Amino acid sequence: MKVKGRVLKYGDNVDTDVIIPARYLNTADKKELASHCMEDIDPDFVRRAKPGDIMVAGRNFGCGSSREHAPIAIKESGIALIIARSFARIFYRNAINIGLPIVECEAAAAEIEAGDEVEMDFDTGLIRNITKDREYKAQPFPAFIQSIIAAGGLVGAVRAGALGNKEK
Repeated sequence: MKVKGRVLKYGDNVDTDVIIPARYLNTADKKELASHCMEDIDPDFVRRAKPGDIMVAGRNFGCGSSREHAPIAIKESGIALIIARSFARIFYRNAINIGLPIVECEAAAAEIEAGDEVEMDFDTGLIRNITKDREYKAQPFPAFIQSIIAAGGLVGAVRAGALGNKEK
């Protein structure tokens, strides 16, 4: 499985309150959440983000609360992958649970710039910056995480029996 897209870049300690401000947490509507994604840190995000884009960030991306709204808003806005130096642990888990691919790669996060075209192969962990003709090696996704992502999240993977949970 591969993704390829244009980069939107952010810094360190991007917390869940700027990913999706608390004033919008009174809805579970994914499209409504996406329409406010990143607006407190990047007011033009919704206008600029296109399906398949890749978000690149610094350290501790997704810190703050444990709300699932943050990765939901990002995924629904069309972001196909987040590459960061590191993620807050609960954000990492929530992202995988909803089927949003995220990967830690310090070198890629440091060198990739906004507007670059980037491709990642989930099987090998290879990240290619097509714009700069550079390659980075991240940890490839294990098969069970690829199954979760392919099924659109943990619930879909369980329903599809993609995690080896066969009914008897």
